[in-house]
Amino acid sequence: MSDRRTGRPAVGRTAYLGAAAAFAVCMAGTTLPTPLYGLYQEEIGFSELMVTVVFAVYAFGVIGVLLFVGNVSDSVGRRPVLLCGLALAACSAVAFLAEGGLPLLCLGRLLSGLSAGLFTGTATAYVLELAPPDRRARAGFVATAANMGGLGCGPLLSGLLAEYAPAPLVLPFVVHLVLLAASFAVSWFLPETVAGARPLRTARPQRPFLPPEIRGVFLPAGIAAFAGFALLGLFTSVTPAFLAESLDVHNHAVVGLIVFAAFSASTLGQLLVPRLGTERAIPLGCLVLVAGLALLAASLARTTLWPLVLSALVGGVGQGMGLRGAVGEIAAAATAEHRGGALSALFVVAYCGISIPVIGVGLLSEPLGLADAGLVFAACMAVLAVASGAYLLRHAGPGGGTGA
Repeated sequence: MSDRRTGRPAVGRTAYLGAAAAFAVCMAGTTLPTPLYGLYQEEIGFSELMVTVVFAVYAFGVIGVLLFVGNVSDSVGRRPVLLCGLALAACSAVAFLAEGGLPLLCLGRLLSGLSAGLFTGTATAYVLELAPPDRRARAGFVATAANMGGLGCGPLLSGLLAEYAPAPLVLPFVVHLVLLAASFAVSWFLPETVAGARPLRTARPQRPFLPPEIRGVFLPAGIAAFAGFALLGLFTSVTPAFLAESLDVHNHAVVGLIVFAAFSASTLGQLLVPRLGTERAIPLGCLVLVAGLALLAASLARTTLWPLVLSALVGGVGQGMGLRGAVGEIAAAATAEHRGGALSALFVVAYCGISIPVIGVGLLSEPLGLADAGLVFAACMAVLAVASGAYLLRHAGPGGGTGA
């Protein structure tokens, strides 16, 4: 049996798992450098502000792609867009391997951001569409788990290799290149799900557009995504430097493990959504985020490790609940021809959340110090999360939905 449009062999009921695996591998590359920034600082010599700038370059790359070509897969097909994303991820790894100073680090992060921008909305829609009808609910979890799981596995992999293997600034990216090659091979044979997809060369930049059918649910879903990703942005930017400077923890594997715990807890939070229902999961996720931010603030204020670990676990659960609820609402409300663009629009909001605290912490770390800068932004994100949860509860409809 073959795909009618492409003539390629159809891979049956597990095709969506192959797309999810490629999704996870691509997203792992975006967080792969997290435990390595201290080594780059020692080798190249730049400030904590420049670390946050390098980190933020990635977010700007994601946002740019999502804004202008986020819905391109709705017209040219999911598969070619994912193949381009994997190629950009490979170019990013090569830029890091070149070790040519700060400009190449920024280039590597930019290419990584472009890759993630192509993958986030497109891969989420692709996994949902490849899944058989009786596995659609499971596929929604698989897609968001691949996203968060991949983001968590990146720092865990690079942290372990940097601490216990030779060539800490080389081996992680070599391993990632091997995984990318395998993902490219798997994706090449996946069937296309967009009927009448046009050739890739016909793709053109498009203005940002919210389909009318999702505008009612987009605001509450976007608020939840922004709040959750803001915590992850704060966490991934502050944690490595805070561990080294304030807690005297220089083990790269420990850094990677703590960041991995946050993303793993996000996957756990997503598992809770079917039992709670979206109308409860999103506002409750915002409230759990507040608890995670409070634990993060306690760790920053008292310079102790265990509140930081608990913050990763509690905050990750809240973020996962909000993210899966938001993706579920947008995917259900959007029509098939607009689903990729709608999900990309949601992730634009999410990546605005992940970039704002990163830049803010970097700017405030010089006059206030790293810990106090983290406290300021933890307080700001807590206020946002409380406001988000209160808004969603206040605007719940008679049946418990958002009633937007």
